Amino acid sequence: MRVTMETQFESLLPADDTHPYRTGAWRPQTREWTALEMEVEGELPADLNGVYLRNTENPLVPAMLRYHPFDGDGMLHAISFREGHAEYRNRFVRTLGLAAELEAGGPQWSGLAESPLKSPRRDGWGARTRMKDASSTDVVVHNGLALTSFYQCGDLYQLDPVTLEDRGRASWDGAFPTWGVSAHTKVDERTGEMLFFNYGTEAPFMHYGVIDATGELVHHTPVPLPGPRLPHDMCFTDNYAILNDCPLFWDPDLVAKGIYATGFHRDMPLRFAVIPRRGNERDITWFECDATYVLHWINAWEDGDEVVIDGYFQCDPSPSLPPDATMEQRLFRFLDLHTLQTRPHRWRLNMRTGAVREGPLSDTITEFGVIDASRAGRVHRYVYQTVPAEGWFGFEGLIKHDVTTGSEEVFRLPAGVYCSEAAFAPKPGATAEDDGYLVTFTMDVPNDRSDCHIFDARNLSDGPIARIALPERISSGTHATWADASRLTPRG
Repeated sequence: MRVTMETQFESLLPADDTHPYRTGAWRPQTREWTALEMEVEGELPADLNGVYLRNTENPLVPAMLRYHPFDGDGMLHAISFREGHAEYRNRFVRTLGLAAELEAGGPQWSGLAESPLKSPRRDGWGARTRMKDASSTDVVVHNGLALTSFYQCGDLYQLDPVTLEDRGRASWDGAFPTWGVSAHTKVDERTGEMLFFNYGTEAPFMHYGVIDATGELVHHTPVPLPGPRLPHDMCFTDNYAILNDCPLFWDPDLVAKGIYATGFHRDMPLRFAVIPRRGNERDITWFECDATYVLHWINAWEDGDEVVIDGYFQCDPSPSLPPDATMEQRLFRFLDLHTLQTRPHRWRLNMRTGAVREGPLSDTITEFGVIDASRAGRVHRYVYQTVPAEGWFGFEGLIKHDVTTGSEEVFRLPAGVYCSEAAFAPKPGATAEDDGYLVTFTMDVPNDRSDCHIFDARNLSDGPIARIALPERISSGTHATWADASRLTPRG
């Protein structure tokens, strides 16, 4: 092995930490590594060329009072492949918030489970304001750069997708929105465009925008909502962007008092806003559907007069708790996908008649689905999803779901081993939709190690065809992406 430790950070967390999302599979790292040669079990495919990127919540600084896993500082992991060779690097995202807290020697902003009015500083980021932008939620590759983003809106931090060299914050030539950008920007690989949204507590409460293939802001428009909402994701088709107004949001009366408590309104519909990709608020078509909250969408496409959307329907978006529930149980019940009962679901919206048809795609509880990203915005057949752990937030394996036949193929990891959101890497010249590879990282707690697993996507249940040993065990987290080698060079 050729492995170099590049930087060692000092953690301000307690040495005897017992927090469930700062220990075990969520134990944070303090070291940055460069590994040019690693131990490989099996054989790396020679036609796997590109980079798998994984963003993780990796705190260095404790919370003021109550830590939520989405508060953790962003750490990006990159494993790049070229002609049967792999290199790995991990780097903290050099956010302004992390720098300020390390300099101050303690937390400077309230986390998701804390009141923003108690922040030591009055500035900050986030849809509710006065938060730290940890940039630890999502990652995409656009115009040759990796862009990390934060759950509740913030800056986009730019890194070289292979070396993870810091390239600063996106500015869009001074046009970057003051509201920031939400996690789950969407890249259309056919056009090179990146679509985004943001949201806040002031009217119009949401905006939508388009960045062209060279990184220029070319469209930005309000999407008026009845009040502050908590959208987390969006999707698109060849001609439309699809945004949402879910009936789970902050209580507006409490927001006025600086209290951000969510409530689910079962008597209100889920609403879709279907807007032409360069349209404005006058062009929006609204659709009302069964009440739920959707954390993540899978894909959308056009089928005649219909816009078809696949995503994850939560049967119980606001699960009840016994009166004697602990604070941790109250805080983390929204992280247990089994409690929320998230299942794949399909909505069909008729743009001509306004009619809606919807229903489940499977009875399986799952989430964090990915497809071949080159098919985003057009019809797909296969979705690669996670096997959620029961009782907390972790992934115990992967599920390949054929939405045409309804069949599901499952790979489960051994007890105590967890994986990250996978990404699909198509083979060059592939003609079948599942002719490619799945890539994921694992957190093996019993053996204190992490590996990169590579699967033949056509035979998921056979297990990985290759495993690559990483320099140390990494932390769990949320989102990942794959970028083919052809997408690693900027256009402009």
